[in-house]
Amino acid sequence: MPDHPLSTTRFPVAVDAALRDAGWQPGRWDMRLAERWADTLRAHVSPGGHRHAVFPAAVEAWAEFGALHITPPGPGRQTAPTALRLDPLAGLHLARTLSDLGRALDTEIAPLGEEGEAQAVLAIDTEGRVYSVDHTGDWYLGPDLDQALITLVNGNQPARLTTS
Repeated sequence: MPDHPLSTTRFPVAVDAALRDAGWQPGRWDMRLAERWADTLRAHVSPGGHRHAVFPAAVEAWAEFGALHITPPGPGRQTAPTALRLDPLAGLHLARTLSDLGRALDTEIAPLGEEGEAQAVLAIDTEGRVYSVDHTGDWYLGPDLDQALITLVNGNQPARLTTS
């Protein structure tokens, strides 16, 4: 058990502090909110007939981190970090975009939230890998949400996805 109530071994200190300032704590779990979002996403159909994928990795991410507004504490290492809002409804109208990304990656993709004021949509795949989609392209943020949060909050340079 950590000695200090604000310390943890799960996240680096600055990321942990930003998450706690946003209202996260170990054991946080709001399954009712996650299920409400899942129902809303499942019910949404784009004008072109595209639907959102909903799967356990996404629902679990929403339950633990959903509704958080995370403000990075510093200038960032390689990039200027922006505030994050973890709310999958930020990607409600991007069913086709996320479906196309999932098809390109041979997986399903669900919305996770957004960076800044709708500067980029955050998304998660069935394995828990996290991506960012913005006007410049598609970015790989990490193999799981923890690593993605570290990348985003610390301003680490994400890897650009390329098509072969």
